[in-house]
Amino acid sequence: MPLSALFTLLSLTLDRPKSRGSAFETDRIPTSAGALEMTFIGHGTLMFTFQGKVIHVDPYSKLADYTTLPKADLLLITHAHADHLDPEAMAAVSGENTVPVFARECAGRLKAGICMENGDTKTLLGILIEAVPAYNLIHKNEKGRLYHPKGNGNGYVMTFGDSRVYVAGDTENTPEMKALKDIHVAFLPMNLPYTMTPEMVADAAKAFRPKILYPYHFDQTDPMRLVTLLKDAGDIDVRIRKMA
Repeated sequence: MPLSALFTLLSLTLDRPKSRGSAFETDRIPTSAGALEMTFIGHGTLMFTFQGKVIHVDPYSKLADYTTLPKADLLLITHAHADHLDPEAMAAVSGENTVPVFARECAGRLKAGICMENGDTKTLLGILIEAVPAYNLIHKNEKGRLYHPKGNGNGYVMTFGDSRVYVAGDTENTPEMKALKDIHVAFLPMNLPYTMTPEMVADAAKAFRPKILYPYHFDQTDPMRLVTLLKDAGDIDVRIRKMA
């Protein structure tokens, strides 16, 4: 068995939840400015904790009781589909000082917050946020329209100390993704037919070479296929968590 696959199987069986008594898996990585805690809520939904600040990405009510989770200091929404833009979950996780950040497609649906266009950069609560275009290249619906047109959605690169973390949103292996540099951790979607095949994820990963790669939002797609595709990719550490 390849070492990467063995690591993945061990992580599934041995990694225990650590996040504030929740049932969710959590990983911690060191950065130059302290530990970053990454909590895997499920689907396309994540929670990050860094220097006492909490960042929720695409909270979704079907996955968690957000009244029991920490309030967001920063709330990132990638696009307007209902499993990413969920007003009920946003309200439950928002406090008086929560800063919502969202993509262009969400602007008409949210009353307050910061709209980031593709390519924008902002420093919020001391964290550099970069909006990366998130869109389809080939996958279309029954009407022949791309599931995610260019310009509507964002992925986000967040800088924590010396570590850059990329949450891709719903996208395929775009030129903008493949041109990213110095990504320590990447979350790449693999739910079909809306985003990427395992082959597309492998293609993107080989281009921008994150140190740690988490497939996420993979639904019925077998994540072990990605492990196989990247078994000879050298220093890309593929980690599988409960993100279906």
